[in-house]
Amino acid sequence: MAKVDLAQVGKNSLKSAETGEIVELQSLWQDQPVVLFFLRRFGCQICRWMASEISKLEPDLRASRVGLVGVGPEEFGLKEFKEGGFFKGSIYVDEQKKTYKDLGFKRYTAVSVVPAALGKKVREIAAKAKADGIQGNFSGDLLQSGGMLIVAKGGEKVLLHFIQDSPGDHLPLEDISKALGISATVKAGQRPVCNDDVCTR
Repeated sequence: MAKVDLAQVGKNSLKSAETGEIVELQSLWQDQPVVLFFLRRFGCQICRWMASEISKLEPDLRASRVGLVGVGPEEFGLKEFKEGGFFKGSIYVDEQKKTYKDLGFKRYTAVSVVPAALGKKVREIAAKAKADGIQGNFSGDLLQSGGMLIVAKGGEKVLLHFIQDSPGDHLPLEDISKALGISATVKAGQRPVCNDDVCTR
């Protein structure tokens, strides 16, 4: 995995979904450690489920003075995402997708996205999302992948850098709390049982 140059990546601009203000990425970790969750798309059903899972950590993160930030690669689906209350942290948009590129979050091709989107991990999480009443849509950039970056206060160091290999890849909640050295009081959502044809809870 490529080393993250926080000084360089930190100069990238993000747009606040709340205020429309343009901020430098490094401002998000200037005064506190931060968990940066990079979504594939705001309309993605699986991303919405992952956002709701990560949000279970929000009370523990807040108590430990750790910021929680969601970043999307475009504004498609943002209004619906916010209205759905899927994420409990601040939300930003990386309109140039520069941070996605700098962090090594790959882009699928029109050919490679189909098997990736039909993989077992994706079907498992889609089943979880559906069981939790989380829907999605297919508007926006379907080819972008995402991941996570956890940075220590002041940009002292990268605590965790996770790159999705498939759209269904996500970090267990305990990996996030462990990277930050905090204890979490939440449990991950129940994983469905899947075979090649069907997923059930």
